[in-house]
Amino acid sequence: MKKHGYKKRKFENYAYILDFLEYGHTDDNIPLHQRKAIAQAFGEEQFVLMEMALKDNKTVELAERVYIGKGRRNKIDHIIKMLTYDELTPTAKTELFYVIKEAIMKNEKRFINFINKCEPITTRLHSLQLLPGIGKTVMWKIIEERELKPFESFEDIEKRVHRDLLNSIAKRIEEELKEPQKYYLFVKWKAYQEQ
Repeated sequence: MKKHGYKKRKFENYAYILDFLEYGHTDDNIPLHQRKAIAQAFGEEQFVLMEMALKDNKTVELAERVYIGKGRRNKIDHIIKMLTYDELTPTAKTELFYVIKEAIMKNEKRFINFINKCEPITTRLHSLQLLPGIGKTVMWKIIEERELKPFESFEDIEKRVHRDLLNSIAKRIEEELKEPQKYYLFVKWKAYQEQ
């Protein structure tokens, strides 16, 4: 029997470190010598913001890619909780944009596929127009170029359209994480959360 409305939950396998708090949060009531090291991170696939506990005597670097999937983890003990953008530390907020770009480049084909196949959302609005810096003129140039030949990389897009879509996509993901949106292109878990 088919279950309607059920969507299988996907879990992150890798995350990028946004901030490392060696002694936990400064406002914790726990004595300093009992505090555990934690990190705030950004999930590579689902773009989930999270707080994680590190294993004893382990440290991480900003922007480091760490394994958080099932099975043996080298540095991360467990995920403490999911975070909202507002719960990120100032360091994590500063690091976020650069880490998003890393995640996009790690999965470049996924995003090039999006550029090659995305469609209109309404009769007046195309998905491409939700990307910062993409107006109607650039949108039509992208559509014309991808019809001639599908894009192969961000470099290919930049050569043919003269636009840096890597930065545009990273800015859009950051916007979707920061505040509620009418349409979500990439941070799908937020769309389900707000329903």
